[in-house]
Amino acid sequence: MPFDSGAWSWGDVEHRSTTHLGRTCVVANGSAVVLADLSLAEGAIEVELSVGRERAFHGLVWRARDEGNYESFFVRPHQVGNPDAVQYTPVFNGISSWQLYHGPGFWAPIAFPLDEWFRIRVVFQRARAEICVGDLDTPALVSELKAAIEPGHVGLLVGGPDVHLSEFSYDAAAGLRGPAPALPQPPSGVLRDWEVSDAFPEDEREDALGGARIWTPLASEPSGLVNLARVQGMVDRRNTVIARTTIYSPRPQTQRVELGFSDRALVFLNRRLLYDGDDTYRSRDYRFLGSIGWYDALHLPLEEGANELAVAVSEDFGGWGVQARLV
Repeated sequence: MPFDSGAWSWGDVEHRSTTHLGRTCVVANGSAVVLADLSLAEGAIEVELSVGRERAFHGLVWRARDEGNYESFFVRPHQVGNPDAVQYTPVFNGISSWQLYHGPGFWAPIAFPLDEWFRIRVVFQRARAEICVGDLDTPALVSELKAAIEPGHVGLLVGGPDVHLSEFSYDAAAGLRGPAPALPQPPSGVLRDWEVSDAFPEDEREDALGGARIWTPLASEPSGLVNLARVQGMVDRRNTVIARTTIYSPRPQTQRVELGFSDRALVFLNRRLLYDGDDTYRSRDYRFLGSIGWYDALHLPLEEGANELAVAVSEDFGGWGVQARLV
C-alpha cells in the first residue's frame, strides 16, 4: 500500500515525500494514528521505517475501530536496548494503557537500529500477536491481545519527531508460527467483579459516593487488572471514576488487601475514607513510570456480611486502572 495513494487518512499528521538513506520515502511527525482504508480481522502488517535518536513512539496499529480504539505496538528510540525499548499496548477510548501492561509479553529489551532502515512486522490471529523488530524470523514479543477480536482498520502510529516510512504491506492470509506461550498464573485472592461509575472531575471525588451515579459492570482480567478505560474515556475535566466491589466476611475482622492503581486513588470501605494514594508518572522520582503494581496495602476493618470497597481513581495519561487482592 504506497503511502502516496489515496488509501491513507493522514489527519493532523504532518507528512511529505523526501529522500532518506538513499530511498524515496515519506517523513512524518506529530502524535496521532494514521489509518488505511483496509480492514482485517487477522493477518500480518509490516512497515519499513527509520527512526532517529530523539524521544519518540512510532509503530503500527491494527483492529482499529476508530482513532481512539485499537491495538498498537511501538518502538522507543530513546530506550533502545533497555527493558522497555518496545511496547505492545491496547488503546481504549483514547487512553493508551502502557502503564497497565508492562513486563513479559508487553516489553522487550530489543536493540533495533537508529538512523537506519529496519522492519516491524505484526502477525495477529485470534487473541495473540507475534511481533518482529528487525529480525523477521524471531518474534521480539508474543503478546496476548486485550481488545475485542473483530475486524478493524490497520495503520501507523506516529508519536513524536520525524519518522521516515519507506514501505507498508499486508498479508491477509498470514498466520502465527509458534505455539502459544504459557500464561502466568493469576494471583490468588484477586477481586474479579466490579462496577464502574460515570466519570466526574477529580475535585469532586471525596463526595462522589453521595451523588447519583451510573454504574457499568466490568470484570477484571485474570491478573486482577480492571482497565477502566474499557468503560469510557476522559472528556473535559472528567478524569475520575469510582470502581466498587463487594467483600463478604463471615465475621468482623481485619483483612489485608493489596492494591494497585493508576494514577491516583482514594479508597473507601463502607463509605468511610481510609486511604489517599498517588502513583502518578514521576511522582516518586524522575525514573518512576507510574506503572501499576502491587505497591500499596491496607488493612480493612470488615464488618460481618457484605462490605463495599470503593476506589475513586483519577487519571492523567498512560493507563486508567485499578486492581485489588485479598491476602
